[in-house]
Amino acid sequence: MPEPVFQGETTEDSPGFSLWQVSSLWQRKINAGLRQFDLTHAQFVLLASLLWLKDGDKPLTQVELASHAQMDAMMASNVLRTLETKGLVTRTPHPVDTRAKSLALTTKGKKLAEQAVPVVEDIDRTFFIPLGSSSDKFNQYLLKLIESNKVE
Repeated sequence: MPEPVFQGETTEDSPGFSLWQVSSLWQRKINAGLRQFDLTHAQFVLLASLLWLKDGDKPLTQVELASHAQMDAMMASNVLRTLETKGLVTRTPHPVDTRAKSLALTTKGKKLAEQAVPVVEDIDRTFFIPLGSSSDKFNQYLLKLIESNKVE
């Protein structure tokens, strides 16, 4: 019998613990798929987000990218520094906001992102197959959780 500090009778009664387990299993598969590209999951998320968000000549800032990814701004800055060292992104002074950095994928970074995205999307497709026709509903629930807990 669990200690009285727990609300549920089993660990399966805890949505937070179940989310932790699912997230850990999914991230393990993603990391295995990204190993061939010498990318961490966080590096991939920022590269793919840069590829997704790039809109013409409008400069994208680190803060905007971190917000899009729902990643801590300091963590995003550290990951971007690593990506810059690898020659995958450039961080230049923002043309208007002197406190901000403007981000861009290098040719090498764009090519790597374009190679890695299909691999990750295939892993996602395979991982979520057991949800069947409930996959869309599951994603709606996730989006609802993101929206109600979003950190700007």
